[in-house]
Amino acid sequence: MPDASDKLVRDLKNFVAGEWVDSDDRIEVTNPYTNEVVGTVPKMGLDQVKKAIDFMYDYEPELTAYERSEILRASAAEIKSRTDELAYGISLESGMSIQDSTKEVGRGVGLILTAAEEAKRIMGEQLPSDVDASGADKLILALRHPVGLVSAIVPFNRPMNQVVVKVAPSFAAGNKTIVKPTERTPMSAIRFVEILLNNGMPPGMIGVVTGKSSEIGNELVSSQKIDMVTFTGSTEVGRKLTNMAGIKKLTMELGGNDPLIVLDDADVKLAAKLTVAGAYGNAGQACRGVKRVLVVDSVADEYAKEVTALTEAIKYGDPFAPGIAVGTVIDEKAAIEIEDAIKGAISDGAKVLCGNKREGALIAPTVIDHCKPDSDMVMDETFGPVAPIIRVKDVEEACKVANSTEFGLQSGVVTNNLANIRYCIKHLKVGAVNINEGPQHDMPNIPFGGVKQSGIGREGIRYAMQEMTYIKCVVM
Repeated sequence: MPDASDKLVRDLKNFVAGEWVDSDDRIEVTNPYTNEVVGTVPKMGLDQVKKAIDFMYDYEPELTAYERSEILRASAAEIKSRTDELAYGISLESGMSIQDSTKEVGRGVGLILTAAEEAKRIMGEQLPSDVDASGADKLILALRHPVGLVSAIVPFNRPMNQVVVKVAPSFAAGNKTIVKPTERTPMSAIRFVEILLNNGMPPGMIGVVTGKSSEIGNELVSSQKIDMVTFTGSTEVGRKLTNMAGIKKLTMELGGNDPLIVLDDADVKLAAKLTVAGAYGNAGQACRGVKRVLVVDSVADEYAKEVTALTEAIKYGDPFAPGIAVGTVIDEKAAIEIEDAIKGAISDGAKVLCGNKREGALIAPTVIDHCKPDSDMVMDETFGPVAPIIRVKDVEEACKVANSTEFGLQSGVVTNNLANIRYCIKHLKVGAVNINEGPQHDMPNIPFGGVKQSGIGREGIRYAMQEMTYIKCVVM
């Protein structure tokens, strides 16, 4: 076990109404690899959640943009200095390989520093007043104001960064944020809130509550004191929350099922590397990961051989063992669902080229070829370390198959043909087209979000801040 394990507090509290509070009822957090209990968090009830909301709703922030920026910078510095400890905590509760969790901490630092910069750039605009015959001599301003109190509901797959991508832009924009992490990986979220408070965030601007979603989730979404809900999770849950929220601002980052398209002029070695990075990173549990590989027939055999060789070289297993690239999925139930999806594809005529082994919550990175475009594995998002190959005849069929699911989040296209690039940009119904990059391509300052059933609104620090503000028109 790394030395960082000695620094971790395992029985954590919630931050409610400006103070750290406990509860007699506890939720046990289990490591997916060992099935051991690795910590506990409070199981908050409805009364405590209402208390948290009431307190934050009444608080009126007074920080300047400069002060918010400095708090974020200081928080990023503390996170960076505690990388080993925080990465260990992420892996402990999620089963993510220490290799991936260390990267997650580094990405979180970059996101927070970007938010620190953007806190100083919340810009409105001046509009002309002489645009009609009246020629009115007025000063017209369109200003951006914080929405108020934001409810951030986050999933298990990125225990720290799913909180960072919501709280950092919300605070940078001047909002208050109450965080509800999933019961399965709540500890990293609590540690992040603690770091923010360590570095000067006012107690009235942040809160974190843990508990059963079925018991407290409704209040965090439907309360009239919540001005905005930002949620990452499944499309099914997103639909329910959208109906529950009523008339308020929403950002919904939902299902992905992202394609990597490999065309006839593609650099096949590059395509294989992008597949491995996108399909197996965090054991395939990434909204923007490679979920389907659409390969033109003329290069399909070469690609399949290349990606199989790279996949077979990947080490998977104990998340803390040296050299392990792929840890577990979130629990054995999820692993069984992935295993069943692979079996279904095989029964439809697909061929496993490597992998397809399961032990508990551990799934071997798997390449499966000749998948049918309408099989359940590729129509539904398979949230695990699987690379399903669908063979297509040309760019037109690739785009048609890519668009055939209800999702439209990210995409990647491997080609150097300008006509193919233009065709994909025009025809792919997605939130992003990454050329010679996988759908997993990410930077802290670019928009992230989808179309169709993949969500509403955009994340990415600057764009999230736009979602988390409203326009107030001033005429004088």
